[in-house]
Amino acid sequence: MMVPFRKMHGLGNDFVVLDARDSPLPVTPARAAAIADRRRGIGCDQFIVLEPSRDGADVFMRIRNPDGTEAGACGNATRCVAGLVMEELDSPRTTVRTIAGDLPSERLADGTVRVDMGPARLGWADVPLAGVADTLHLPIAHGLARDPAACSMGNPHATFFLDDLSAVDPAVAGPALEHDPIFPDRANIGFAQVLAPDHIRLVVWERSAGLTLACGSAACAAVVNAARRGLTGHEATVSLPGGDLRIVWEQDGHVLMSGPTATAFTGMLDLEAYPA
Repeated sequence: MMVPFRKMHGLGNDFVVLDARDSPLPVTPARAAAIADRRRGIGCDQFIVLEPSRDGADVFMRIRNPDGTEAGACGNATRCVAGLVMEELDSPRTTVRTIAGDLPSERLADGTVRVDMGPARLGWADVPLAGVADTLHLPIAHGLARDPAACSMGNPHATFFLDDLSAVDPAVAGPALEHDPIFPDRANIGFAQVLAPDHIRLVVWERSAGLTLACGSAACAAVVNAARRGLTGHEATVSLPGGDLRIVWEQDGHVLMSGPTATAFTGMLDLEAYPA
């Protein structure tokens, strides 16, 4: 069963994108995981399927992690999909629907795409955590990474603030913290260094994906958590290994993220070549 696909990325955070708006595709969790494999498949940080939508949204975006599990949010994928749909519609604006809600998006004058990621959710049950806890100061640590703040951007995030990012190996601390019992759904782990009141350096261990060049929702979480701690203002540039994102935490609680998108290549994929 040959179907077209796109390989897209936002700052190196990469996605395989299939279009199922005209007819359903037999994409199971196992098949998505096999295609996401970087040695035996195409390889990606998240696997995206576009599905039809209505009632205020132009497209429904289904997000799967590299292990096939479904995710509620992916900021960079949203920007990529929004850019694609805006080109199709010849419009500067679109709305992308996910299982976590609707995400209005627009293309800015400089060609970058800005998406409204919705409100940051700050309660312990929103993250979620395993029990009642102060989301500004979680009682977990791994070496020098300790005392994180947590929030949900449609998916769970914990941000550890460090004086020097080189003090922690994210490839070691990340998986241990992702699976800490305080996170019943696991969590995305951000390691942040505040460089200035409007500038954060960030490295992210993504839930099920590992170290990635960029994570949009983690960048949003980092600015929200830094502002809650009084470390930054509500607007900041977040510098990730793949490049910079601009994050604004608005007074109404919504978080805006802007940055570049790209299509790396397109091709044809034989779905039946991968186990269902």
